[in-house]
Amino acid sequence: MLLWPLLLVLAPGRVQSDWLSISIPHRVYEGDRVDISCTGENNHDIRRLKYFKDGYRIATYTSATSYTITNAKSSDSGSYYCEADRKLFLFIDKTDETRSVRLNVQELFPAPWLTASPLQPLEGSSVTLSCDTRLPSDRASTWLRYSFYKDGHTVQWSWSSPKFVISAIRKEDSGNYWCEAMTTSRSVSKQSRRSYVAVERIPVSQVSMEIQSPSGWVVEGQTLVLVCSVANGTGLITYSWHREDTKQSVGRKSQRSQRAELEITPVMESHAGGYYCTADNTYGLVQSAVVNITVKVPVLHPRLSISVPGVLPFIGDVMELQCEDKRASPPILYRFYHENVTLANTSAPSGGKASFRLTLTAGHSGNYSCEADNAWGMKQSEVVPLNVTEPPPKVRLVNGPHHCEGRVEVEREGHWGTVCDDGWDMKDVAVVCRELGCGAAKHTPIAMLYPPVVDDTLPVLIQVALCNGTEKTLAECDQVETFDCGHDEDAGAVCEAVLPSTS
Repeated sequence: MLLWPLLLVLAPGRVQSDWLSISIPHRVYEGDRVDISCTGENNHDIRRLKYFKDGYRIATYTSATSYTITNAKSSDSGSYYCEADRKLFLFIDKTDETRSVRLNVQELFPAPWLTASPLQPLEGSSVTLSCDTRLPSDRASTWLRYSFYKDGHTVQWSWSSPKFVISAIRKEDSGNYWCEAMTTSRSVSKQSRRSYVAVERIPVSQVSMEIQSPSGWVVEGQTLVLVCSVANGTGLITYSWHREDTKQSVGRKSQRSQRAELEITPVMESHAGGYYCTADNTYGLVQSAVVNITVKVPVLHPRLSISVPGVLPFIGDVMELQCEDKRASPPILYRFYHENVTLANTSAPSGGKASFRLTLTAGHSGNYSCEADNAWGMKQSEVVPLNVTEPPPKVRLVNGPHHCEGRVEVEREGHWGTVCDDGWDMKDVAVVCRELGCGAAKHTPIAMLYPPVVDDTLPVLIQVALCNGTEKTLAECDQVETFDCGHDEDAGAVCEAVLPSTS
């Protein structure tokens, strides 16, 4: 009868005792690993260990095992205790229960707040985004990763700096921005609220155009650079260049710059004229003033031409040398050369051509050339050869037995005619013989001795020749201009014949 009351006394029951204890970390932050440990005076006696939070069982183990929270959250805060079933003796168990212990999971850092400075920036300016939060003093060394987002896309992240600088913000960069702070283990991550950044674009103004040339003009064949610029204006600016006369566009560029260049290469003389440019960044097209472009044409192909009175150049003729470059820009300096010896320098202020006259002598045979120089190009013409000879005699003796005897005929302006025998004497015959290269003068016969008679269509060109006998040609003698002779008075001449050399 004594066993039954004893069994009642030793029956299992929940007893809060010092045999079982619970331990929880003193300070816990979000993201921490938390080990809640229940231990007895002899853990080997524990047959079952149960953990409870706020009265609800959260874990059961068959031995003394800790309950671990790998990534603490604020929801893990609460009252924790544990129960242990241990063997007392034989088949008698006893249940021990710990006291309740409070676990408070503290915030590691508050949700960050994003600030943009300035909040309404001008396009092209710098904008600083700051992601700010606070760490407790005992966790100040915790590393955080800061990420910045725009409209759902990551734009920057860094382990070291909570700031992100956009050095030259664009109009297209307007939008909702927010940031995120995260621990290195990614166990704690918090985002800021969204902030709208509105980027203001500056319209283009004060559009100007210039050519990239210190002289203000360009040489044909080189590169013409047209520079269009704006004093104000941001964003993507579309530049367009136009000719003033046709309004035709000669080039177009779009770029994020307040200055744009257009190259025309190689530039031709036809590119000369007025030009202007326009600029537009979607707020309206603005036009520059007109700039006149001057294209200088260098000397390229000077041409030398030589003219003499007749078909061939003879001693005593006046020769004209003319140098010309039809396209070269004025002023042009022309130089004339004979066998590389300078004959003359002639300036042509309005371009075109220049000429030089020269009375020919026997020494003027040789090669001639000219040179043109307008400071943008200097070229020499091709060489023109010239052979100066003695002029043919302008007197002849016809119908005689040889060329030193016969009727006297003279040439004037390309036409032949006779000489009247009025005053015709040996002095006149001597001059004729000398001009023809014949021997001494012998007779002054009448022309009737040398038939046939001259046709009336042949004129009488000399009425009276007043030679003194020393002249080289009959044309040098004084003459009487009155004409009243007929062909029955034509003069003749006999000179000693000079036979051709046989050697």
